[in-house]
Amino acid sequence: MPYTKIEFGPGFDKQNTDITNKGKWIEGDKVRFRYQYPEKIGGWEKVSTTEFIGVARAQLAWNSLDGTAYDALGTNKKLYIYNEGVFFDATPTRLDADITSCFTTTNGSSIFTVTHSSHGASEGDYVTISSTSATIGGVAATTVDGEYEIQSVPTLNTYTIDVGTNASSAVSTTGNCTVQYEITAGRDRALSGYGWGTGTWNSAQTWDSPNTASSVIIALRNWAIDNWGEDILALDVDGKLFIWNTSGGVLTASNVATQVSNAPTKTKFMVVSNPDRHVICFGTETTIGQSSTQDPMFIRWSSQDDETDWTPTATNSSGSQRIVGGSEIVTAIRTRGQILILTDTSAHGMSFIGAPFVFGFQQLGSNCGSISPHSAIDVNGVAYWMGSDAFFVFDGTVRKLPCTVEDFVFDEIDTTQYEQVFAGSNSAFGEVWWFYCSTASNQVDKYVIWNYQENLWYTGSLDRSTWIDSGTYPLPYATKYDGTNSRLFIHESGKDDDGSTMTSFIESGDFDIGTGDDIMFVNKVIPDFKNQVGNVNITLKSRYFPTDTQTSKGPFFYNTSSTKINTRTRGRQVALRIESNGYNNLNNDATGEDWRFGTFRFEVQPDGKRWKKNLKENLHLFLKLKKELQQNMFVVLKIQRLEKEK
Repeated sequence: MPYTKIEFGPGFDKQNTDITNKGKWIEGDKVRFRYQYPEKIGGWEKVSTTEFIGVARAQLAWNSLDGTAYDALGTNKKLYIYNEGVFFDATPTRLDADITSCFTTTNGSSIFTVTHSSHGASEGDYVTISSTSATIGGVAATTVDGEYEIQSVPTLNTYTIDVGTNASSAVSTTGNCTVQYEITAGRDRALSGYGWGTGTWNSAQTWDSPNTASSVIIALRNWAIDNWGEDILALDVDGKLFIWNTSGGVLTASNVATQVSNAPTKTKFMVVSNPDRHVICFGTETTIGQSSTQDPMFIRWSSQDDETDWTPTATNSSGSQRIVGGSEIVTAIRTRGQILILTDTSAHGMSFIGAPFVFGFQQLGSNCGSISPHSAIDVNGVAYWMGSDAFFVFDGTVRKLPCTVEDFVFDEIDTTQYEQVFAGSNSAFGEVWWFYCSTASNQVDKYVIWNYQENLWYTGSLDRSTWIDSGTYPLPYATKYDGTNSRLFIHESGKDDDGSTMTSFIESGDFDIGTGDDIMFVNKVIPDFKNQVGNVNITLKSRYFPTDTQTSKGPFFYNTSSTKINTRTRGRQVALRIESNGYNNLNNDATGEDWRFGTFRFEVQPDGKRWKKNLKENLHLFLKLKKELQQNMFVVLKIQRLEKEK
């Protein structure tokens, strides 16, 4: 039987039916396309065995003037500076105080109640206790001293901590200490705010019962981090602006981020404008220091080279501007010599023009808003971002990016967790990654990739909360959250999941022969792989009609010594699945597997009912002709006999 070469178009197409996607790839995970052909993505491994507290929402890597590499990580609970395998706690503090008669214990319990009038703390906040005056309930003062996550807040004047050692006696409001409170911790995910009904008693949505639905979203804790020379500015999104000074060193416990003097105290996003060096706050206060005056479309910037000078005068360059085109500013990024401002519905340019106006503004596009504070990224002077229902690009003109997986992504995304969406670049492969939270999870679990070099889209699953490209570090760095703590990973390193097998697969749409009328028999397959390491598992999925359930044949194990696969599969439509998952007929835990797909050749012939029907029809015709021939021969013989008798 002849072999037929089957070619599949590059990228994923999830916009059409399986039949329409004949000759296309429709699904996969942890694969990318290079030179138009699919391959397994690179693996990852932990940068450090140390965990850090909370889920990271912003990450910035940079080098100080002496060449030291730093990585700032803002989580829902902390602000960290990573350096040489160590995570240093640089979280700002909001209050220091000496308190007296402050500890209450219960015999046999490690839970201590701390009394501090109007402490302002919430459950989940962090407090550091020091200089405890004496043994408390049988627990040594040196044991009581330490950092704690507040367990509960029974009253405005009390809270509880777990000191880790059971008290041997019960005491009440005993002992003195010094307390230092970090800024209030935030949520690790957005929550729906339902509230209470406002109708009449016992009517639908009454005031005495909670609402069952709401469009109100209680935001998660987010950060905006940017360089200020070799230092960093860190904005607690919808809160205050802080600075961390590199010269203070990471080994100094006291070198934590501090609030920027005179800066706005309620801001949605922050960017440093380079090279003119203005700190720009977006969606901020019209009156500095009065959070109640926050305007989500108001922009304010500091004086040049001075992050503490925000009040306009004749001798500085600080100023403000309100833009229109949307209901709130969502994010902003540096690109093409200006600041690209993205609201919930529009795009604006902010350009440094010097005195007296300092900055000029123009609207660049409408119906092109950003979905989250970290959904936009600049790659080589081109800005890409994700909206609530489409992807966009700005390369001098704002336009929508045609996307072959658009319906899939926006049908799958959890609309209550838009703020978790973030963009990252992987420049070594010409890719922009958007990570998002699907409806099957409450944290990021999926990604969609735009390959700008090859104009392709593909999707997959990966639980990462931040991502930074290579540059400061030789490979990309990303963070993973386990529900309590996070770890930092280096990516494109090896081919495994931190030393364990990584499952990678790709699946095609259905293909057929001719017009699809004939049933086909796929007898053999000759695969074509490059850079193959270990086994690749191949499965054929067949069916007779588009609405039929697919029948799988395989997996067939293919290694570097294989030549062909005997498949013997029948169907009117057949799809192909290629997978590496560490499983084969010899080893159930194989690591290091790798592959790049080329083309397949199939030994295919018509088969099945249609072929048999044609054969039957041809046989019937043959028998009919044979009968007619026999009748004709009988007539000829009769004529010959009559001629002889004459």
